[in-house]
Amino acid sequence: MPHDTTEHAFPAAVDADIPADILEHDASMRALRHQIHAHPELAYEEFQTSDLVADKLTEWGYTVTRGIGGTGLVGTLKVGDSARTLGLRADMDALPIQEATGKSYASRHSGKMHACGHDGHTATLLAAARHLARTRNFDGTLHLIFQPAEEGLAGARKMIEDGLFERFPCDGLFAYHNMPGFPVGKIGFRAGPAMASSDTVIITVHGRGGHGSMPHMSVDPVLVSSHIVVALQSIVSRNVDPRRMAVVTVGAIHGGDAPNVIPDSVELRLSVRAHLPKVREQLRDRIVELVNAQASVFGAHVDVDYRWRYPALVNDVEMTEFARQVALEWLGPQGLMDDFEPLTGSEDFSFMLEACAGSYLIIGNGEGEGGCMVHNPHYDFNDALLPIGATYWTRLVERFLRMENKA
Repeated sequence: MPHDTTEHAFPAAVDADIPADILEHDASMRALRHQIHAHPELAYEEFQTSDLVADKLTEWGYTVTRGIGGTGLVGTLKVGDSARTLGLRADMDALPIQEATGKSYASRHSGKMHACGHDGHTATLLAAARHLARTRNFDGTLHLIFQPAEEGLAGARKMIEDGLFERFPCDGLFAYHNMPGFPVGKIGFRAGPAMASSDTVIITVHGRGGHGSMPHMSVDPVLVSSHIVVALQSIVSRNVDPRRMAVVTVGAIHGGDAPNVIPDSVELRLSVRAHLPKVREQLRDRIVELVNAQASVFGAHVDVDYRWRYPALVNDVEMTEFARQVALEWLGPQGLMDDFEPLTGSEDFSFMLEACAGSYLIIGNGEGEGGCMVHNPHYDFNDALLPIGATYWTRLVERFLRMENKA
């Protein structure tokens, strides 16, 4: 039913028709989000969060299966007799960051923080879960997937390896991420490649150490590494089609301890990203070729540890259009982001989308309040998203698992 947006501080840009039941429990869902935020847990350590989620889902009538991918779990609710199935996913892990928000519910664990909004994603899905269990206005099976270890340790892949989709098959699969810098509650969709692959490369340059006063007696890996860093920048500018996205970033260089000592070796650490698999492979091939060639010019040699991590996140075209239509029918064009562009960040939901057709969408976290970028010690999830996200998930479920004889 329509509501007074001023009372609940919803953004004017989102004329949100929020169900009364979700509004009634908005304060308790915010409190739950704050509880999770105050007790952040790193990848595969989400024991307390997993317990909390399991307790809530069980209380609301879901069948809960735990221990999938370590601390991951799935809550299942079957209504009616349709064979159709739907999955919604939320991530639960925090980051190794010291929080600096000063909030009353700030992290109580030094060096750990919910700096990416996974506390909000979890609370949003729980808010939707509660409402859906109460209304049961759908026909089919709903699987709510609460995933560990999204932040770099591939919890999605671990859940899949533990038989996630064999045990909980889904005809469609959806997830969302809050996005600072966009109006609160506006929803963005992108069919096809929507986020980049992310690979890590560790390059060890082996030279021959010596005294800084006699460089001619050494093979200086610092010099070699410097040439490698400069040469790596030519890959994106001169080897990759300029119409294709690619990133090669040297994020760390480690080598040497004293100004007058030439070290034996230097280590370079790279982040490599692309939207297309063929570009991802091209980057790997060219990086390996280039660093070996540069090293050989100076009489050094290299070890290249190329770590394939997250593939590009590719949204199914039909599922993305379905998800977009759900938002369009609810919010109208003013509630959607125009021409949302692909992101260069990465997300391990990509593994799930390789196994199941679905889509990953974003919801604006705010431009002023809520505008601080994620992975920042001052970031906080915007609580105004909770009822908006929960309502969107509810509408998507009811539309995907539509009752044949719905009035």
